[in-house]
Amino acid sequence: MADLGDVSPREARDAAGFIDLMRQLKERSGLTYRDLEERAARNGDVLARSTLADILRRTSLPRPDVLAAFVRACGDGSRAGTWLDARERIAAGDTAGAPVPGPAAVMPNPGPMAGPANSGPAAPSAPSVLPASPGPITEAAAPAGTAAPAGTGAAVAARSRRSRWRVVTLAALFVVPLLAVGAGWFLSGDSGDPDTASRPPADGWVTIRPARTPGLCLTDGRDRDGAYASAVAVQLPCAQAPVPRTYLERAEGGLYRIQWHHPREGRGCLTVMSTGRVKGMLEPRNDCARATLFRLEPTAADRAEGFRLRPAGGSGCIGIADDDTTEGAEAIEERCTDAADQRFLVRTG
Repeated sequence: MADLGDVSPREARDAAGFIDLMRQLKERSGLTYRDLEERAARNGDVLARSTLADILRRTSLPRPDVLAAFVRACGDGSRAGTWLDARERIAAGDTAGAPVPGPAAVMPNPGPMAGPANSGPAAPSAPSVLPASPGPITEAAAPAGTAAPAGTGAAVAARSRRSRWRVVTLAALFVVPLLAVGAGWFLSGDSGDPDTASRPPADGWVTIRPARTPGLCLTDGRDRDGAYASAVAVQLPCAQAPVPRTYLERAEGGLYRIQWHHPREGRGCLTVMSTGRVKGMLEPRNDCARATLFRLEPTAADRAEGFRLRPAGGSGCIGIADDDTTEGAEAIEERCTDAADQRFLVRTG
């Protein structure tokens, strides 16, 4: 097989050039469409050969998840983050400089993400904690609507997405109830507050921080009682938790998946556990199709960044176990209240 590294997505300056580089990558891999479909399936990805053939005939950018599956199937998984960053740069309209590379990855098999907490290579620098590419992994992967790290054209794209969600007020002194576009649900919060009235979070790489302790981030750790062998979501200092990186993926109905990407364990989506001694805690699982979907409800108290995380289909909200502010406290589903431990800051990274 030829050196796949000879095909550099950084060279692409527009969508047509990017697709041409994808064609070159396929040719250098020496694999047929059927081969790529089968390899993707072994990686735990979905990559229909008819879909891929159609993508390579067009001149428009593929979805990030399809791109990541394709790159991994070609055998270039170690550079999936580079491909995704290049795609995001072009999607954001930045045809100049190359994007900041970041690790990316997707876990091959379903089930809870294993591996030691907060392990893996350092992520590229970005505000506080870096959510710009994969978390618990082996190869790189990225979610739909991938956004590049701060400092690239992604910041412009994120602002553009937010602006598309803004609704016009009927009068200077009145704000209409805001309806999440295409979502089918009304955003909660103070409808008279211009900072909280119209702001579903932008999908992309983020950090999620308890509002009371913004120096802490939700990241992978272990339950403090040692009752569960796999990783669960806990609050730890952001500076010490560059991985896994957190990706907010917009789903149907105005809901979101919260993805974690790790350089060794792959991609996992946070899921509320329903049984056992850690019932209610959040675990990253590889089968994102069955992961918990979350509604992010704006909170007036925390201005533009504040949200309450409400698991879809349930009656609870995500808070911090025992209302604890110390490091290592677990995130857990509990009865919804107005308590401060149920407010989180979602910051782009």
